[in-house]
Amino acid sequence: MFNMASVLRILDQYGVPQTAMVKPYGNGLINHTWKVTNDKNENFILQRINTTVFKQPEDIASNLANLRDYLQKHFPRYPYISPLRTIDGMEFYFDEHDFYRLFPFVAGSHSIDTVQTAEQAFEAAKQFGLFSKLLSGFDHRQLKTTIPDFHNLSLRYYQFQQAIRDGDSYRIGEAKALIDYLQQQESIVQKFESIQNHEGFKIRVMHHDTKINNVLFDQHNKGICVIDLDTVMQGYFISDVGDMLRTYLSAANEEESDVTKINVREDIFKAIAEGYLCEMNSELTAYEKAHFIYAGKFLTYMQSLRFLTDYLNHDVYYGSKYEGHNLVRATNQATLLERISEKEEKLSCVLNRYQNIET
Repeated sequence: MFNMASVLRILDQYGVPQTAMVKPYGNGLINHTWKVTNDKNENFILQRINTTVFKQPEDIASNLANLRDYLQKHFPRYPYISPLRTIDGMEFYFDEHDFYRLFPFVAGSHSIDTVQTAEQAFEAAKQFGLFSKLLSGFDHRQLKTTIPDFHNLSLRYYQFQQAIRDGDSYRIGEAKALIDYLQQQESIVQKFESIQNHEGFKIRVMHHDTKINNVLFDQHNKGICVIDLDTVMQGYFISDVGDMLRTYLSAANEEESDVTKINVREDIFKAIAEGYLCEMNSELTAYEKAHFIYAGKFLTYMQSLRFLTDYLNHDVYYGSKYEGHNLVRATNQATLLERISEKEEKLSCVLNRYQNIET
């Protein structure tokens, strides 16, 4: 809950006067965020870390510091947005219950919640590609795992199977058609398990949450940099590309209950491919490039599994705003998976026109 007195008390630890203006900011679902304006008209972003999701905030602080030090040394012109230190020199402030951090607000910047144009998709994909490219020389083993098994599809499928065995019997019956469909797509899991053992798939520094609102744009709608780096961990490129394809391709988001509105925009796909590969083309192996479209299937399938698993388990993870909410979300993502599969041949042609990809 927003408590002005508590927030002002926290800001005091950063030397921000209690005369500052504070208001909730953004639409993030995990961390609570406020925009702060002091009496000099300087702006900041204050965040409270959700320790239910991020159980070791110290690991986030360690990762952010290591990334900052590397980028400042090797790419000092990259606008890496680092948390400000408290007056005691700490990266975070802990108030006995919660962890907080304060960021400078980038003047003239803004974020976008929904991809509306190919230009937006291109700029966002380029920024996420650039981020991983700049960190290609960074020792990814230095990064701590902030959310264990975050994109472990094998685990998510196992949890799904558990929910079918042990979940609510009425909901299992209600979702039978969707359960059957998702079980029929198990080859996506098998592919995931095979690529982990393939020498052509590299472990890299990945953002893991590449929604477009995690990119800052300037006043000309050009990308500035990526933000919200709490999920930056070692992983595979399919995590970042997959989340872009999952969240950018359709004009309808994952909350849409009318599945007829779920589509795959080919111009958006082309923009993602061009934006990401203009930075990562020389970094990715031929085998990785051959799995560009698979990345979208991988992430979309996993999200459908997670929503349906939560529905069968009485909405204990994502919660629900109405009866059947997570079933709607799961159906939405399963429909998007179908749409991607239906257009896979066309998407491959788009991809091949941009870059010859060996299979």
